[in-house]
Amino acid sequence: MNIKVIAFDADDTLWVNEPYFLETENKFCALLEDYLPHHTISQELFKTQIDNLPLYGYGVKCFTLCMVETALRITDNTLNVSILEKIIQNGKEMLQKPIELLDGVEETLQALSEKYRLVVATKGDLLDQERKLKKSGIEHYFHHIEIMSEKKTPDYEKLIKHLDIKPEEFLMIGNSIKSDVLPVLEIGAYGVHVPYHTTWAYEKVDHNIDSPNFRKVDLIKEILPFLLG
Repeated sequence: MNIKVIAFDADDTLWVNEPYFLETENKFCALLEDYLPHHTISQELFKTQIDNLPLYGYGVKCFTLCMVETALRITDNTLNVSILEKIIQNGKEMLQKPIELLDGVEETLQALSEKYRLVVATKGDLLDQERKLKKSGIEHYFHHIEIMSEKKTPDYEKLIKHLDIKPEEFLMIGNSIKSDVLPVLEIGAYGVHVPYHTTWAYEKVDHNIDSPNFRKVDLIKEILPFLLG
């Protein structure tokens, strides 16, 4: 291998994220339990999120708007104002959550930064992701930050071109097979999957990967022998 740049997904790869969404979703379902069962409300919210992805993209703001829209639909536009206010407040609280780095993240970045150019390549709301990076204390390890509206093959091709490297000189590390691995393998780059115990349903895929450019590890620091050995 002749890897020059290592890119990291952010949410649930570098720090905790999805559990905050699940926590807020549970609060949302509890607010509307007089109208529908919990699992049905959850399904309706997911449907709203998927329908709105082309308009809103990813992140807390999109999630909050989708909760409001779902609540209005479920209640046939009779939603109590106090419930609406609580939904919005829960969304704001998500934006103020502390940044909790995952185990081994900083030691991994510190070790790899001595040999490779490190970048962040993550989806989400620009302002929110910039805030999380600044609060994380690890921003200084990265040469470049790329907040992407999508993480598909053309998006990675654009990023690699911007970094002025060849696909075979690029390695992507993340918790999503769908977003962090499959697209980079398609262009001849390398992908490492670091599973997280909670994954958004939209990112789940049932896909067996048979590629010499793919590797799976249980913890992020387990990539060090592979990349520094």
